[in-house]
Amino acid sequence: MSFADKITSLMARPNQQPGPADDQPWYFKYGVRFLGITGAFFCILFGLFNALSLLLLNVSCLIGGIIEILLGFLVMGLEAPCCFFCIDYVGQMADMVDARPMWNRAALYCVASLFPVIICFSLGSIFPCALVFATGVIYGMMSLGKKASREDMAAAASSPTQMQADGSVGQMQVSTDQHITLMEDPDVWRPT
Repeated sequence: MSFADKITSLMARPNQQPGPADDQPWYFKYGVRFLGITGAFFCILFGLFNALSLLLLNVSCLIGGIIEILLGFLVMGLEAPCCFFCIDYVGQMADMVDARPMWNRAALYCVASLFPVIICFSLGSIFPCALVFATGVIYGMMSLGKKASREDMAAAASSPTQMQADGSVGQMQVSTDQHITLMEDPDVWRPT
């Protein structure tokens, strides 16, 4: 067993099916999880720092710090439920969120990371919440899926009058007329 297989088996959830569940590369899936775990750790750490601002009679930063700590525990529970192995509900909640589309997680992270920054605008809330927000943005990009091929994009960009059906289901081929040019041809729109 290689080192990568050992790491993959350690990162796998207890009832997880072997093999990829979606078409995302492994470095994207584990990279966004690492970013989320790092953001959650800093949210908890800086949330405690913001909560201690009560000593300076700053109540808004106390509330922002508490929300930031809760956000850190939420993200940590969803990204690394192995940290809460003694609480069964966290694993069930992480499995339920994993079954949902990725854009749901992206929206949750992006919206929830704004509240501590709005309540207490300080470096202690901007930095960790920015990491959680970046995690949400990457999940949103992952939910869009892979980019289409060049031929598919060219076929979608051309007008229907320039298309001809070749008989295959759902596939349109670009016409072979030599007078029709695509918009991506730089010689067509470059001044001569």
